[in-house]
Amino acid sequence: MFVLGLTGSIGMGKSTAAKMLAAMGAPVCDSDRLVHGLLAKGGTAVPAIAAAFPGAVVEGAVDRRALGAAVFGNPPALARLEAILHPMVQAAQRRFLARAARRRVRVAVLDIPLLFETHGDKRVDAVLVVSAPLRVQTSRVLARPGMTAEKFAGILARQTPDVEKRRRADWVIPSGAGRLTTRRALARALRVVKGRPGRRWPPRGYAPV
Repeated sequence: MFVLGLTGSIGMGKSTAAKMLAAMGAPVCDSDRLVHGLLAKGGTAVPAIAAAFPGAVVEGAVDRRALGAAVFGNPPALARLEAILHPMVQAAQRRFLARAARRRVRVAVLDIPLLFETHGDKRVDAVLVVSAPLRVQTSRVLARPGMTAEKFAGILARQTPDVEKRRRADWVIPSGAGRLTTRRALARALRVVKGRPGRRWPPRGYAPV
């Protein structure tokens, strides 16, 4: 099974690309959705976050706004949060890949916003980076409810720059020139990788649970 990593900075159109890949028959593991589940009521991460961030859990679920306020502009706090979440997310990703392999899927996709930042590129066979011009990215992001220029700048500061992502990508997927252009680029990449053997799954030492 060939494992594709899908990434892109905020506002670049990664979520749209993920939906297109799923529609093309490649199962996608959405890391953001995994995090939402971990933070929801009954989520695996809730007890650890309650202990690390007093006041961030309300009625059994993580208050994302309170948690965001606790870590925004506070690198040590952000590191504590990542130390809780990242291992849990990666464990869920491994379970997703194991299920896909049992179904004899040819290509599976890990949608990871911080793929390079968390060294996720070491766990995939190739990387797709979704990218758009800065003006398009800025327009998309600032149109989001509650987003400000300051928040946008803070998010970008924590992400690998787009130019570096594109340099390290196996495929750069354009998302600023219309959906048809994006879809065609994704389809071309899928056609290529379907003919390649995967080398990252299963990882060395992996024991199914």
